[in-house]
Amino acid sequence: MTEQSIFSVISPIMVGPSSSHTAGAVRLGLMARNIYKDSFSKVKFVLHNSFATTGFGHGTDKGLLAGLLGYMVDDPIIKNIFNLIKDVEYSYEYVQDISRFPNSVDIIIDDKMKISGDSVGAGEIRINRIDGFDVNINGNYDTILMIYKDKPGMISTVSDIIQKYKINIATLHCGRSSKGGTASMCIELDIPAGEELTDKIRHLKDVFFVTNVRKLK
Repeated sequence: MTEQSIFSVISPIMVGPSSSHTAGAVRLGLMARNIYKDSFSKVKFVLHNSFATTGFGHGTDKGLLAGLLGYMVDDPIIKNIFNLIKDVEYSYEYVQDISRFPNSVDIIIDDKMKISGDSVGAGEIRINRIDGFDVNINGNYDTILMIYKDKPGMISTVSDIIQKYKINIATLHCGRSSKGGTASMCIELDIPAGEELTDKIRHLKDVFFVTNVRKLK
């Protein structure tokens, strides 16, 4: 009996023994792409726990890279992704760490940004850390992600800006390094925010970084 790769049965929907290792991996790569946005020439994937031990057989390594390059979960090109990449340097590291979720990965892009996330089952994902800051992004909503100096009034100021554009906030998640230190805010929206709205937030005092993270299709 010939062994069949998970990626040989993608059409039109990815199917196989573990959606968390396949579709979830692609979606993690896609979300990292949505967050980083810029073109890149180098990426390192650090696979943890179950991703590290069984991911190779399920195509997790291919899925992560393909997603980061913009391919969808049902694209048959994924099974040959290693043969098609010429301009991107990629590498993998495999780690066991009981403090991490069973299917988790760190995606380090161009040695500039580290995006950490989990594949939580049935193709669903969550991004939980970016460059050491706690975030909470699952790809189901358009999300404003911002890094800023922790100070009173920032949440209400940003909320007021969003309200003026008649956009409803679905969820809001905040984290900080310390009182008065650097903080992060993830704001999930019912409809996409335009660049004008994002620019208004970007130009607030003590905002270091802000970007629109588009939801996954």
